[in-house]
Amino acid sequence: MQKLEEGHFFFTSESVTEGHPDKLCDLLSDSILDACLKQDPSSKVAIESVAKSNMILIAGELSTKAKIDIDQIVRDRIKEIGYDDESKGLNYKTCDILQKITIQSPDISQAVHEGKKEEDFGAGDQGHMFGYATDETEDLFPFSHLMAIKLSLKLTEVRKKGILPWLRPDGKTQVTVEYKKENGHVIPLRIQNILISAQHDPNISNEQIKENIKTHVIQEVIPQNMIDENTNFYINPSGIFIIGGPEADTGLTGRKIIVDTYGGWGAHGGGAFSGKDCSKVDRSAAYAARWIAKSLVNMKLCKRALVQIAYSIGISEPLSVYVDSYGTVKEGFTDRILSEIVIKNFDLRPGVIVKELELKRPIFAKTACGGHFGRKEEEFKWEIPKNLDVNV
Repeated sequence: MQKLEEGHFFFTSESVTEGHPDKLCDLLSDSILDACLKQDPSSKVAIESVAKSNMILIAGELSTKAKIDIDQIVRDRIKEIGYDDESKGLNYKTCDILQKITIQSPDISQAVHEGKKEEDFGAGDQGHMFGYATDETEDLFPFSHLMAIKLSLKLTEVRKKGILPWLRPDGKTQVTVEYKKENGHVIPLRIQNILISAQHDPNISNEQIKENIKTHVIQEVIPQNMIDENTNFYINPSGIFIIGGPEADTGLTGRKIIVDTYGGWGAHGGGAFSGKDCSKVDRSAAYAARWIAKSLVNMKLCKRALVQIAYSIGISEPLSVYVDSYGTVKEGFTDRILSEIVIKNFDLRPGVIVKELELKRPIFAKTACGGHFGRKEEEFKWEIPKNLDVNV
């Protein structure tokens, strides 16, 4: 490994394509959630998906007025991803789809929302959620993870557009960046490693795979000034990646939570997002925490921000709010003052978060692949920084 100067370090982030078995399950769970919200915005949904070989299991809790065909939703999504033959790991036409779904526990519903105004709804569970922002990119998002995500999305794009028709749906990307740290601030300098594992047809050579992915994926995504003579490229290092999807590896909703968030930067409370309506603070409060962190950095109150929010089931007000600027806070401010600014500017009751970020819309299948943060889709209200009153 290359020697580093004092104050420099390597940091690695990874992403996966929509055909990765875990992401497939996230997409299925969020597609069912969207179908419910489209008909009944007040649906209470907690859906998990499992994929193995040519079988999908849908399990969880569902309380909704919506009339949906889960079997058809699942098959349509699998088809859209591109799993149309058992040789690829899954076939939307022939796969077995099992369902085990009950209604939301009345013990939860009476504590959370029954008999309460929407803005006073309690948290759907206990837990602590994190948000993170950094000024190292225009989107105030970690550069290492942004590159890994963009590579995974490009793999899917060139497959679906027929630019690289030999690609199959499964794939993973990984990017190692050399950073410099200055007083808590992190600055990306160059890329040390790019790793791509892409599922492929059996009739393609390793040489063509490497050449095509370099030309149509890496060179289209990675800024050329971040690559130098010491950058390493690892493309399908296993040599063969024909068997993929849930034939090669079991898929499960919520198993790619670091891919979904900040690529290892900041922190994570442990709760997954996909398949959950936003009465569950695992999802809504994580979005709010990103909104807060991005707003603080956007206002140049700090160069990096980590925000934590903690909740108890059935209680609307958060139990605690924490801000860490990693020592990058603006002169004249402190992390304690940043916390006070957050409390003054953000109402963090779950019902209010849902209202302000418009989280009853059927927008969540879009979040399931490509990350939930650092994106420009207009539906993602948590990515639009808030102008803050800093007088506390």
